[in-house]
Amino acid sequence: MVFAQARWDEPLIIQLSRVGKIGFHESHSYDRTVLDLIPSRLRRKQPPSLPEVSEIEVVRHYTRLSQQNFGVDLGIYPLGSCTMKYNPKICDAIAASHKIQELHPYQDERTAQGILQILYEASDFLTKIVGMDKITLQPAAGAHGEYTGVLLMRAYHLDRGEKSRDEVIVPDSAHGTNPASAAMAGYKVVEVPSNSEGCVDKEALKSAVGPRTVGLMITNPNTLGIFERDILEIAKIVHDAGGLLYYDGANLNAIMGKAKPGDMGFDIVHINLHKTFATPHGGGGPGAGPVGVTRRLADYLPVPIVEFDGSKYYLDYNRSKSIGKVRAFHGSAAVVLRAYVYMLLHGKEGLQTVSEVAVLNANYMAQKLRKIKGFSLPFGEGAPRKHEFVLSASLLAKETGVSALQVGKRLLDFGVHPPTIYFPMIVEEAMMTEPTETVSKQELDKMIQAFERISEEAYAKSDQPATSPHATTVTRIDEARANRPKTMQLTWRSTNPTS
Repeated sequence: MVFAQARWDEPLIIQLSRVGKIGFHESHSYDRTVLDLIPSRLRRKQPPSLPEVSEIEVVRHYTRLSQQNFGVDLGIYPLGSCTMKYNPKICDAIAASHKIQELHPYQDERTAQGILQILYEASDFLTKIVGMDKITLQPAAGAHGEYTGVLLMRAYHLDRGEKSRDEVIVPDSAHGTNPASAAMAGYKVVEVPSNSEGCVDKEALKSAVGPRTVGLMITNPNTLGIFERDILEIAKIVHDAGGLLYYDGANLNAIMGKAKPGDMGFDIVHINLHKTFATPHGGGGPGAGPVGVTRRLADYLPVPIVEFDGSKYYLDYNRSKSIGKVRAFHGSAAVVLRAYVYMLLHGKEGLQTVSEVAVLNANYMAQKLRKIKGFSLPFGEGAPRKHEFVLSASLLAKETGVSALQVGKRLLDFGVHPPTIYFPMIVEEAMMTEPTETVSKQELDKMIQAFERISEEAYAKSDQPATSPHATTVTRIDEARANRPKTMQLTWRSTNPTS
């Protein structure tokens, strides 16, 4: 099965503009004197240079664009370490209620007890799931949660008078945001290699830690989808050196209800609500990346924290060691609400089942794909994985010239979104695949069959993989040209220099 052929030459909305077209009729019911209250120095001298289009043109334009896009509602979206699961519509429906939409963060706490209760209980649920003692809901995304976590590490060490600690350790399979977050906080990044089993090399770690160690940033299971079985020993190595252990929550979907980062020795945990708890994912926001900590770090959390005194919920700003705000107001309340609904829908046993099925789906697909000619599963070919796995197309590339990139492009022709490619970089021709628990066996088999077809084409020397995709709105692009800034039209002025 392939996508229907749809080769629209869709113009930009600004290219539809025609002088005199009207899509909005100004209301004359408001008092024009309101505009007079704006100081003249702040008023525009010329009207904004916006497209002049009719309402129906706007509707048709954006409807067509939506039909050309791919999303979790259309099919399997197996981007490794992204957990692109289906978002239950009931969560969106509740978040869209006027009772939520009409709330304002400046209103008196006495009139916002409902949402404060939800934020408080959501925090309590999350702390129990990850085994932490206290949590902040402020961070806006996973990477923002990482940065917050590194700031918490810094506050902790500075409070203890340990100003010489300036190194954050990350594994060579770490998410790119880990070293980026550490560097943004002003720290040096020290990389430790993986061993032959795809886990942290403990001897290398022992050599890396010392009096300058701030902490170790790691996820478990790791980016290869392999559980770090020696995590307790790893935690001891870091703690004995005076460092802290930070848990990247990108892979929490593999262990939810089965194991807690707190029990593994982690001091700080960030949680991707858009991944594990099925809130909307991508598009630039809004997002949420709550951060949980153990008791010894709780005083450093951003303010405010939602608390309950037995009779009312309130915002607690009384934290003298707090790192301060990292986000306006209390975080993305509507996103947290969606995750709250998701947790209530599943309950403890349901969340365990989520992880069980996610792991089952990943292992079923991994064992099927590794047997297809040209593909392999590095770091223990037959060893089980957790929620994701990293397939290698290196043999396919060497024997046929068809790379992981071309495999990914060709998958689009079969209605399958490609996995994450070329990451982690320790795997040659990597294809990091995470099917999640929300796809059926039929969907998994459809993707497996697409891989089989592509392998057959590659070894038959077909030009299909190299020239794909063929059945998408935008077909093969000139990637070199697309990466040259002068060829990209990024603003209205790019296409209308006189505006």
